Amino acid sequence: MRRLPLLLTTLALAAGLTALGTVDRPPGGRAGSGTAVRPPAAAPSPTDPLGRAIAADQQRLRALPEDAGTWAKLGSEYVEQARLTADSAYYPRADEALRRSLSLAPQANAAALTGLGALANARHLFDQARDHAERAIAADPAHWPAYAVLADARTQLGDDLGATEAVQQLLDRRPGTASFTRAAYDLEQHGRTEDARAALGQALASAHAPADRAFCHHQIAELDWNAGQFDRSLTGYRDALTADPSYTPALAGQARAEAALGRTDDAVRDYTTAIARVPLPQYLLELGELHESLGHRDQAQQQYRVLTAEQRLAAANGVNDDLSLGQYEADHADPAEAVRLLRAEWGRRRHALVADALAWALHRTGADTEALELAETSTRLGWKNALFDFHLGEIELSLGHTPQARTHLTRALATNPAFHPLHATTARTDLASLPD
Repeated sequence: MRRLPLLLTTLALAAGLTALGTVDRPPGGRAGSGTAVRPPAAAPSPTDPLGRAIAADQQRLRALPEDAGTWAKLGSEYVEQARLTADSAYYPRADEALRRSLSLAPQANAAALTGLGALANARHLFDQARDHAERAIAADPAHWPAYAVLADARTQLGDDLGATEAVQQLLDRRPGTASFTRAAYDLEQHGRTEDARAALGQALASAHAPADRAFCHHQIAELDWNAGQFDRSLTGYRDALTADPSYTPALAGQARAEAALGRTDDAVRDYTTAIARVPLPQYLLELGELHESLGHRDQAQQQYRVLTAEQRLAAANGVNDDLSLGQYEADHADPAEAVRLLRAEWGRRRHALVADALAWALHRTGADTEALELAETSTRLGWKNALFDFHLGEIELSLGHTPQARTHLTRALATNPAFHPLHATTARTDLASLPD
């Protein structure tokens, strides 16, 4: 399985753009520029549904500036716009709109509280997101989007039982795409891959809007990719793009599958197009690592420079994401800096992804005893994640735990023989060097 860094993912339902919080799925600069200087958020296009909704709400608020409900709706739409464009400059605008709604209607304003929770999730302020969601539920226990925000926040905080409970409450109140996809992620993290696939099938059956159908096809394709089914995953990513040609995560997924199948020119092209659309750190890191695996050092360094610039830009707009930058630093720059960044992230976010990344960074600095404990933490739920197994196996190898290292390196390659363009080769080399 590839990294699953937190994307600022909300699911835009056909019923309306209530900001539903983050789903930590792969599931992202501009290629070729070497910089990520970006102007403030531009006015959204009125030709797309979200752009039309934002324009309509802005117009209504010019006439009715005291309309708390429309301020809450606009703020949630800005959160969604940030997700779609990877433009974190929308977050301050979302914050202003949502707080304006709350100031106008401070009592029982579940919509504004839910929007603030989704915004906090997007900024990786998960404790705040949890608190906002709980306040929204207290104000209106029937307000189902708050349970989605709560489930996402608890997931990232490492509250596994609480996250599962929130997902169940969401399913009880609103069975549909938003709840089934969250149930699928919860099941996948617990190693129940086939149950996750079944939940995604239900999500797809309940999805009607093109973006929702693309999202579901993409998540099914991700399960196939994670299991090393590259041809099948490629078909799934293409199904997502057929449903919605603008769905950038599927384009990046297609590139990932193409690279695994040896079609590296196609992969570079599709990654480059995805990055031009939505400059997410994951896409930049994946393209950089693909270039590096092909011996294209200058092109790789160019992607890494854009990645670090994008991270600085996000931080300036209140996004606390030390995970993506820490992953980059651990493998390609300064492992000690990676440890510093990832300790800070672990202090905010007790998720398996962070435990794994911090373990790897510690290993890269030689602190293998501490790394081992964290690497074992990342695998405790049973998540079938090839990268986790590779990291654990390499740490065990450094500590002289040869049988355990053999087990985990073998499992990484059995799960997904192309889990990483650089590390998969390392896993094969190290396995071959172990004594019989």
